[in-house]
Amino acid sequence: MTNGFVLVSDMAAGGVRVTVCLFFLSYLLSVKRPEKKSVAAAVAGAAAVALLTLPAGMPDSYRMALEAVWIAVCAGRFQRANVRMSLFVGIFYEIAVSFWQFLAAAWLGVWFRSAAFLAYGSGSGQTAVWLVHSLLIAAMLYVSVRQPGTGKETFRFVSGMTAAGLLAVVTLSEQTVLVIADDTLYMWTILAVVLMMAVLVFNMSRQYEMEKEFAKLKSEQAELLERDYSALSQAYEMHARLFHDFHNHIGALRQLLLHNKTKEAMQYLDELQAPVQKMADTVWTGDETVDYLINSKAVLAGADEIEYKVQVEFPRHMNLRSADLCAILGNLLDNALEAARQTPKPGHRFVYLTIRRIHKMLVIKVENSFKVLPVEEGVGLKTTKEEKGLHGWGLKSARAAAEKYDGMVQTSYTESTFRAVVTLSYEGIMIESGIHQ
Repeated sequence: MTNGFVLVSDMAAGGVRVTVCLFFLSYLLSVKRPEKKSVAAAVAGAAAVALLTLPAGMPDSYRMALEAVWIAVCAGRFQRANVRMSLFVGIFYEIAVSFWQFLAAAWLGVWFRSAAFLAYGSGSGQTAVWLVHSLLIAAMLYVSVRQPGTGKETFRFVSGMTAAGLLAVVTLSEQTVLVIADDTLYMWTILAVVLMMAVLVFNMSRQYEMEKEFAKLKSEQAELLERDYSALSQAYEMHARLFHDFHNHIGALRQLLLHNKTKEAMQYLDELQAPVQKMADTVWTGDETVDYLINSKAVLAGADEIEYKVQVEFPRHMNLRSADLCAILGNLLDNALEAARQTPKPGHRFVYLTIRRIHKMLVIKVENSFKVLPVEEGVGLKTTKEEKGLHGWGLKSARAAAEKYDGMVQTSYTESTFRAVVTLSYEGIMIESGIHQ
């Protein structure tokens, strides 16, 4: 084949490799997906690498190294990814692609009994190249249209692919149809083992980072819960004090009514009612902590002229802990109130809370108005508040609590409404009377 055709093919293949790697990095490192400008930069850089290395006859290792560096640069610049981790992934991604490209060429050669597939510059060699790159494109498209799997699922898949590659290269050394140099087979066998080690190291690194983030998250969550529980404790103390003085209040009211001082009696009742007015519209879930939390947020909503609607269908006698429910509801409602508060017209401010049970699933939905569109940051949403502090941890805290019950937190928004939906799996528990719900 002509050198010009091979050069164009190499430039196109390089663009595919770099683009697909940036896409996979968005899942592996939890950063935003590559946009048009990052894809354009990736393709341009890959083309420049091909123009630099192929005409000069440089070994493939030079091309792989330059592409890995360019992947790290693009990921750090356009996707705000960690450059060091991006470079780590990029290097072993390039090795993996070359490894599978060699396996595809070798096994096609065995299947068709032709060594031409191992010749990169031939038509058969280009067939093997684009077979692998077509699979890369298909994998990218498949992942883009489905929900991203958990870290364990991704680790199992990548480990399985690496193990399959090692098995394929070992099996290749036993065949007698196609003559392949022993040094070549040894090199790819060693690289297959290195790839397996790289997958393990990457997984351990991600686990370590997740544990650090989870520890910080637990600290922030504890502070948020302490705030709500302190308010709850104050409310209970206020109610206890009112109950203790109840007979005195009754006596005072009786005297006022005996002397036909109706106006004074009404004023006295208003003064008594003021501290508990905030709890007048209690939504009874059967959980005192959740009841207080929902209604305390209603008070805050009323103070800011925010329409606050609650529809609750709450199962009783279940294994969902109050602390976890408060972590979820408190954070979602706080975020919703903060966003609705920024809506300029009071008449357009709203927060709607819906809790429903579907079989053994509890669904919590919070909808609210907003002024500024949420900003995507990785798989989550970036806080728009100027003072970061505890901000930005609300959804993370809710997700951490939901995961305890095999649940998830999903967010979406339209032009005027932001929506957060939490699904939790719960189980009924036995109570003293023996009823199981």
